[in-house]
Amino acid sequence: MFPVTITGDAALPDKQTRVYSLDTTKEGVWHIPEETPVAFVYNRRNYAVMLATPTDMTDFALGFSLGERIILTPDDIENLEIRHLDKGIELHFKINAERLEAFDARARRRNLVGTAGCGICGLENADALFAPLKPFTNTATKIPKLALETAMANFKALQPINQRTKSVHGAAWVDMNGTIQMVREDVGRHNALDKLIGAMSSAKINPEGFLLMSSRCSYEIIDKAARAKIPVILSFSGPTNLALTKAAQANITIYARDKTGGVKRIE
Repeated sequence: MFPVTITGDAALPDKQTRVYSLDTTKEGVWHIPEETPVAFVYNRRNYAVMLATPTDMTDFALGFSLGERIILTPDDIENLEIRHLDKGIELHFKINAERLEAFDARARRRNLVGTAGCGICGLENADALFAPLKPFTNTATKIPKLALETAMANFKALQPINQRTKSVHGAAWVDMNGTIQMVREDVGRHNALDKLIGAMSSAKINPEGFLLMSSRCSYEIIDKAARAKIPVILSFSGPTNLALTKAAQANITIYARDKTGGVKRIE
């Protein structure tokens, strides 16, 4: 695992604020989640700024970098500095020479598209959106009904930030018996998944089980899961049509909670 240096004090994931009833004089207190800018900087090159819950930053750094294909394995990161500042968080990576060369080549392609002035900015991203995903398994994986229902029933108790705020997403890794192995939370569902994938990579967890998401199953969830070779997704809300198309390409099995609180497999 790469060395990590942390400077500054991390912000709390949520803060209390007073709320007032509109038709009475009653007051109350709500916990409101933080939405913190997180800058990703690779070898002094700015890449992206994400709005995220300021927790599990090492997991986020690793999972995001794997998902964006900036790195292929954690060994491609030589070191990471996490800087907690007044206005946000900066993640400063040093990646190896091979991955830096690929990073710079991609940046040059983006610059060429952006300066063409012909109305096709973002074409590279659009092509990636509709490019078929490669299957990483020959057959779709099926999960026992009891395992799916057990995981859903136990998920809420393992999301402490959401228990306070009622407004953040959770991503969990669950074994084939329905036991939740780890959970990550964030205001963004894709950030929560990045954090989970980073944590799984650090712990060297073999993806024999399924992903449980508190949100809907959208395209980016399928895309990130496919890159991490996650074979099954169970979501609390239904998938989008594009997500189903992508899941079929990658042989990812999709389950979702139905209106009665049960589970349906969706194809």
